[in-house]
Amino acid sequence: MSQSAPLLFVVMGPTASGKSYFAELLADHLDAALINADAFQVYRHMDVGTAKPTRKADYSLLDLKDPNEDFGVGEWLRLAESTLLELFQQQRSAVIVGGTGFYIRALTEGYSDLAPAPSAETRQAVQERLTLHGLEALVEELRELSPDTAATIDLKNPIRVTRALEKLIAPSDPIQVRLPEFNLRKLAIIPTKDDSNARIQQRTVQMMQNGWVEEVEQLKKLGFLDTDPGFRAIGYREIWTHLKGDLSFQACQDQIVRNTVQYAKRQRTWLKKEPRLIQFSETPTLTEALRCAGP
Repeated sequence: MSQSAPLLFVVMGPTASGKSYFAELLADHLDAALINADAFQVYRHMDVGTAKPTRKADYSLLDLKDPNEDFGVGEWLRLAESTLLELFQQQRSAVIVGGTGFYIRALTEGYSDLAPAPSAETRQAVQERLTLHGLEALVEELRELSPDTAATIDLKNPIRVTRALEKLIAPSDPIQVRLPEFNLRKLAIIPTKDDSNARIQQRTVQMMQNGWVEEVEQLKKLGFLDTDPGFRAIGYREIWTHLKGDLSFQACQDQIVRNTVQYAKRQRTWLKKEPRLIQFSETPTLTEALRCAGP
């Protein structure tokens, strides 16, 4: 890869690792564009609970959807590819930052089995079968259609099961992604487990103080439901339960911390297998990061 090509830094890390702060420092230093790679920061009206950056105007791929709209890796890939192609043509560097490792790996490493989202009709038909017959019936159907697929997914997760069925019922050509020839470097800030847990505890308390409960109240007033796709983000359904009176404020906060700690653990596991990843246990200096890009 040419050393004269514009830089593409990817900044990864478990939640609350400080990756957004560092990505912004790096982008400012390079006069680079910032691109969001967080699956829930694409949702409007969900700023506090998704830890959306305050410098929203500096980012691409934020606030794309309402919380009741579906969004997935295929749509993100198309948008990211288009954004990066435009930046490459301008010979401008970019910094991608976010905690959704699947998005980043699909973009930078390529997945041959990625398919576009199914039609609304297909998705509705599968959802109706789930409602009428239950998850176990869909699992049996999946096992009959593709035992190999059934063996590779969490069969207790209705989202995983329905998505797998949708692909089998209405197959489509894989998504082809062409990443422009940037000088690519993938960095990750991965704090120790104890440090990560402490950061999550502190950040959750701060987010509550910053109006997370009020944000969920506003979402309810706007007519959104806790079954909407955006509410899969950690914390929103817990707060919804608190607002119904079924969970005290402290119990709600504690549950969010526990769920976030578990999520961070899954992210660390994912990052252990991330190809071409340069890892730091704490926020690197700009000099350390730029040294990774070579001379």
